[in-house]
Order: sequence, then C-alpha cells, then structure tokens
Amino acid sequence: MTTTTPRPIRARERKLPHPPYRLPVLGDVWDLHVTDSSQWGMRGAQKYGGIYERNIFGARVTYVSDPDLLREINDDELWSKFLGVPIRDLRSVAGDGLFTAHNSEPNWAKAHAVLAPSFTAAAMRGYHATMRRCADELIEHWAGRAGEWVDVPADTNKVALEVIGRTGFGYEFESFTRTDPHPVVSAMLRALTYINRSAYSHPLIECTVFRQQRAQHRADVAMVNAKIDEVIAHRRREGAGEHGDLLDRMLTVADPDTGTLLDEKNIRNQILTFLAAGHETSAGVMAFALHYLSVHPEIAERARREITEIWTGEEIEFEQVAKLRYVRRIVDETLRLWPTAPGYFRKARANTLLGGRYPFEKNEWVFVVLLQLHRHELWGGDPESFDPDRFLPERVRARHPELYRPFGVGMRACIGRQFAYHEIALVLATVLRKFDLHADPNYELKVKETITLKPNGLRLRLSPRRD
Repeated sequence: MTTTTPRPIRARERKLPHPPYRLPVLGDVWDLHVTDSSQWGMRGAQKYGGIYERNIFGARVTYVSDPDLLREINDDELWSKFLGVPIRDLRSVAGDGLFTAHNSEPNWAKAHAVLAPSFTAAAMRGYHATMRRCADELIEHWAGRAGEWVDVPADTNKVALEVIGRTGFGYEFESFTRTDPHPVVSAMLRALTYINRSAYSHPLIECTVFRQQRAQHRADVAMVNAKIDEVIAHRRREGAGEHGDLLDRMLTVADPDTGTLLDEKNIRNQILTFLAAGHETSAGVMAFALHYLSVHPEIAERARREITEIWTGEEIEFEQVAKLRYVRRIVDETLRLWPTAPGYFRKARANTLLGGRYPFEKNEWVFVVLLQLHRHELWGGDPESFDPDRFLPERVRARHPELYRPFGVGMRACIGRQFAYHEIALVLATVLRKFDLHADPNYELKVKETITLKPNGLRLRLSPRRD
C-alpha cells in the first residue's frame, strides 16, 4: 500500500489577484492610499474579488470579504485575532487595553473577566439614567440652535464622550458647556489622526518629514496619560466602591482566576481604550444614522411612529429602549453600510490551506474588509441602499452566518456591544422625538478615517417638532 505525504504549505506558492503594474521591490506602491485605507480596501475588493492581495515594499497584505472563506477565518480554533496596522500603533495610546492587547498578554483575560459583567444587557439598567441625561443635554444644545446648521459628527462625539466619561469613570468633560474642546479630547483626536496617517509610513519619514507631528503625538500621549492617572488617583482618595461605574469595578473587583486586582497602568489603559475606541465608534454610528434619516424622511417617520407608541411617559424608561425594534434595525443597517470599526485582522494558528486553495503559513494574517463584506451580493438588491428591513427577523435567520460582523468575532469580539446598542438607540429616539431633520441639499456623503469612520462635513438643520 502506497502512502502519500501531504504537500507542505508554502506561502510563496499563494497566487492571488492584485493591482496591475506591480514593481520590483516596491510592489504595489502606486496603489497605496494612506488617508482612506479602509475604503481603499473596499474598492480593491470590488475590483479584484473576495480575496486579493497588495504587496507594499515586500510586505504582503491579504484582503478577504468572501463570506465562505470567513467560515474558516472567523473560527477561533483555526485563526485568532491579530492587531495589525494601525491598531498595533494604537498601543502607543492604550497599551494592553482590551482592544489593543495581544492574545498572549495576561492582562487581556484578566481585564475581560473583571469587566465583562459591566457590559451585559442587564448592566445597562444601571447606566440608563446617565445616558438619558447626556441625550437630554444634546437636545438642549440643539434646541438653542434651531434653524441653524449643526455640526453633527462634532456633537455626536460630545454626547458619546459624556456617556463613556460619566458611566465609565465618573468624569464630566463639560462638552456642551465649554466654549473650547476639552484638552484630553483634542489630544485624543490628534493622536488617532496621527496613528491613522502614519500607520503605513516609514520610521525614517516620521523622524524627518513628520518630526513635529511625531513630537506632538508623544506630548499628547503623555498629557492624556497624566490626566487619566489624576482621575484614578482622585477616585482612590475619595474612596472606591460607591459609584457603581467601570472604574470602581476595576479598582475593587479581583480577577476570579488569579484573585488579583488590575494594576494601575492597566486601569489607565482600559480607560483610554474606552475613550479611543468606545466613544468614537458610537459617535460615528449616531452621525451616519442621522445622515440617512435626514435623506430618508419616510424611514424617520416610521421610526417616530414606533417611538410614539412605545415612549408614552415624560422620559423613556430602560425597558422601552429594547422595544424600539425598528430603531434597532436602523442602527444595524447603519453598521452594515458604515461599520465604524471598518475591519479586523486575523492570523493563522497553524499552516493551513484556506478554502482548500490558498496556502497560509502559521502566523500569516489577513484583513477582513467589512465595508465590502457588508455590501456582498448575498445582501440582495442594491447593497448601497439604506433599508432597515434587511434586519427583519426572518431575513436575519436566512442570512449567511458570516455576512454581518460589525463587532468582530470570537472571544475578542467587542465587549461593549450591548452598551453601544442601548446608547445609540436611546439617543436616536430622543432626537427623532424632538426634532425634524433637514438635510443640506448640496451635501454628498464623504467618509473620514481616523482608525474609526465618521461622515466628513455632515451638517443638518433641526426644527423642533410640534406634535
């Protein structure tokens, strides 16, 4: 009997579609986009298919948006989370926080065990009143500007920042009363912008051409670290344990496996993670949703009918938010078109033949192009159209299981999913109940990338509702 030895996996034998005009050494450098890398990845998928690659200075980057291939890639036993670029560079801000930690770092599992109970659906009840107050502050801010054009992304950033600041660590940024941006907010925005811009740069370029920006980035990170350390020290002085927020939990609850508390530096990193990744993503979803509601008044009106039916008292109650099923579908459809974390990286746990065709060696990685996955032909019809009914229960049940992944996959999926859904639905319901939305007829949606996505230059005119 003859036995055959399995053919070894060799990455060099992997042949994938790629941009034309590939150069020796430089590779696909003519096709390199820095400021809109996620949208660039989507456009590449539309040209070259559900799996393709770019080679930049010898580094191979594989892009995947084929849902059948994602059955393997999203399996934690076969592939695992990889930080990739620019998330790897976000570690300069958030260190080993939940979003930026490597799988091998012990603080990830430790912090996840400590914090996971604070992000369950049941835990939302404790945050609801604070979220409601923040939404009311946004409404009051906009009521004073009725008839004027408002900067929607700037103001959704404010409300999301107040929500995470107050529910997370008892800190008010005074977003709606300050006449200037909070220094921490300005520093974080500059840091995210710098990280996104420099992600595919070369160290030599950064220390020469962009040396002033690099120096500013380092100063921003130092300032933000010092400010968060002050917040933690203040909580320790006044006594932890009575506030019921995330900071209290990190200071007082031990990891069930080790019996130890999170260390001071990791607590700071978790807070910075919530600031960098948490509020920016929620703010972006709110802004995109308000854009689509403004250009689809029939969808806004249908949502208002649901809100009026469910929100019968003076203030919206905790249980009522979950009953806003059409509003939830609006949020899901917004996340389909513009998942504000627009993709994620996965690496092979062992040598593998992806899809039975593409050889990947252990620790090779791919980038999952959510922007294209969420526009795959399996969505049917016009995937660019905004249709919340794509998320009717019967259509969700019939959907390919890997077709919708706005919060990532596996054990490293977003811990704040329930928090985000509750916050966004509450704010959108409050805005729709109070205002009619008027779009700028000259506005064309442009998307700005600063690791997360947000509509660039979006402004709306709001008029108070009389019914």
